[in-house]
Amino acid sequence: MDREKIKALITLLDDPNDEIFASVEDALLKEPVEIVPELEKAWESSLDDLFQSRVENIIHSIQLKDIYFQLKNWVQTPTRDLLYGAYLVCKYQFPDVSLIHLKEQLSELRKDIWLEMNEHLTSLEKVRIVNHVMFDVHKFSRNTSRYLAPENNYISEVLETHKGNPLSVSVIYSILCRELGMPVYGVNLPKNFLLAFIDESAMSDNEQIKDQSAVLFYINPINKGAVLGRKEIEYFIKQQKLQLKEEYFLPCDNLTIIKRMLNNLSFGYDSKGEEGKRVEIQRILTLFDDLKENPI
Repeated sequence: MDREKIKALITLLDDPNDEIFASVEDALLKEPVEIVPELEKAWESSLDDLFQSRVENIIHSIQLKDIYFQLKNWVQTPTRDLLYGAYLVCKYQFPDVSLIHLKEQLSELRKDIWLEMNEHLTSLEKVRIVNHVMFDVHKFSRNTSRYLAPENNYISEVLETHKGNPLSVSVIYSILCRELGMPVYGVNLPKNFLLAFIDESAMSDNEQIKDQSAVLFYINPINKGAVLGRKEIEYFIKQQKLQLKEEYFLPCDNLTIIKRMLNNLSFGYDSKGEEGKRVEIQRILTLFDDLKENPI
């Protein structure tokens, strides 16, 4: 990055000539996200409304481009780490969100759970401890007053407020369990999102699970971690008048989870009338088109 060149271009952003501005804007948009601090510094030192508006739009476009390509790389990476995927989603609304800070917040929760654990506990007993720490001690719950709010899908916000939707709370729950050696994976159930505690002996080398018998039990994080069996899920599906599909009882992969998170965001921004953001999220969702989604 040629810092002097960037500074020179930024000084031309208040040029009244539309052709000059278009040329400058095009040049800046080709630069990496690292130029954003220079743009922010220029915004802070100016009182010109037109200049500030142009800088704001350019910063947003550069950051959006960066998120798009980072998520593209995540989608194309075989491992598709769940925390990193959720972090990239956060960066759409909160570009300065810190992955290190997210890990520190999760580490504090994990430590509280770990202190209650011992190697002699059964799977159900371990889940009861996770439930106690998350829902009794730290008071994680559904954001009932603002259920459709886009913020419910950003785990950075959920870790701060301890309020979210079924998906975001489940993502945090699953990440904590996996870091503690508990095989807990997401289940992409429509109109809700559950978790499945898996019998590790039934897992293949690539962690694929295609048989529902590998699921020891289900967990409903949004209901304080209530433990469920297949019959309860079948009843929910019937109650919601959904078609019974075997995929509703099997763990899904991280690609499916992040895609659903983005779809939730699109719907949330649409419900708020923020058409521009809805369109931007829909463009990001094109990264997931034509990709085969495999179970874990």
